[in-house]
Amino acid sequence: MQSLLVDKSINKLNVIILYVDLTKNMKLKLNYFIIPLMVVFVSFAGSFFTSSGMNWYKALSLPSFTPPGAAIGIVWTVIFILTALSAIVFYNKSGRDDKFNLIIFTFLVNGFLNIFWSFLFFGIHFMGVAVFEAVFLGFSVLALIFLIKPMSRFAAFLLLPYFLWVVFATYLTYAVWALN
Repeated sequence: MQSLLVDKSINKLNVIILYVDLTKNMKLKLNYFIIPLMVVFVSFAGSFFTSSGMNWYKALSLPSFTPPGAAIGIVWTVIFILTALSAIVFYNKSGRDDKFNLIIFTFLVNGFLNIFWSFLFFGIHFMGVAVFEAVFLGFSVLALIFLIKPMSRFAAFLLLPYFLWVVFATYLTYAVWALN
C-alpha cells in the first residue's frame, strides 16, 4: 500500500516537474488571452441574439433534418474552440506583414458576420437576408482557410469543420425560410 502511495506521489511530482519545465520554455504571449477573449465575445454576442429569438424560433416549421438545440450548441462550442486554436497557431507562425493584416481583418469580418447572422435570423427575423448573409459567412471561412494554409496547414485544417457547418447551416436557414 505504501509503495502505491509513493508511486502516486512520484507520478504527481513528475507531472509538476514536466509542467514547470514546459512553462519555463514557453513564452507567455498576450495572444493566448486576447484571441480566446475575442472568440468568447463573438460567441456571447451571437448567443444574446439567439436566445432573444428562441420563442419565435420554436413556433417556426422546421425541416426534419434540423439538429436538436443541444447538438447545435455543442457544435458551435467545438467550432469556437477550433477557431481560437487556428487563430493562435496562425498568429504564432506568421510574420507581421500585409498578409498578416489581411488575415486578421478577415478573422474580424468573420466574427462580425457570425454575430450579424444571429441578429438577422433570431434578432429581427429576416430569414431571407440571413440566407444570403450566411453565404458571405461561408466565403469568409473559406477565405481564411486559403489565406492561412500557406503558413500553417494545421491552422487551416482546424477551420474546416467551421466551413462545413456553415454550409449546412446555410442550407438549413434556406429550408426554414422556405417552410415559413
